[in-house]
Amino acid sequence: MRRAALAGMLLAALALAGCNDKKTAEAPPPHELTASAIGNYCGMNVLEHPGPKGQIILASRIEPVWFSSARDAIAFTMLPEEPKDIRAIYVSDMANAPNWEEPGANNWVDAKQAFFVVGSRVKGGMGVDETVPFSDPGAA
Repeated sequence: MRRAALAGMLLAALALAGCNDKKTAEAPPPHELTASAIGNYCGMNVLEHPGPKGQIILASRIEPVWFSSARDAIAFTMLPEEPKDIRAIYVSDMANAPNWEEPGANNWVDAKQAFFVVGSRVKGGMGVDETVPFSDPGAA
């Protein structure tokens, strides 16, 4: 029941984030993950954490908002105090990740197209259970 509720919340958040998209505007491409990426909530270097990462591209910013976990990127979309001018949400594609410790710098998947594993008990950024994104349902 808990997993179904979390999955439902995740889908609702992604759908709401899409409400701000202009139907004619294409989403900008993801940015490469580099050592300069600092997590929005933790204030730490994103590369210092294992597991999938997230980035949100806002119309009001040049640089993406970085997250040390995919879970935090999705949470950002649901919090009322966060900006809603979302142009794109990308998460690490763990189907194409080298490994859990280094999930890759350029293997991003649009969060609206990703398949998420909820409740897997693997630890991501900041040592919390992670919501794990995949581009391929078979890999999930």
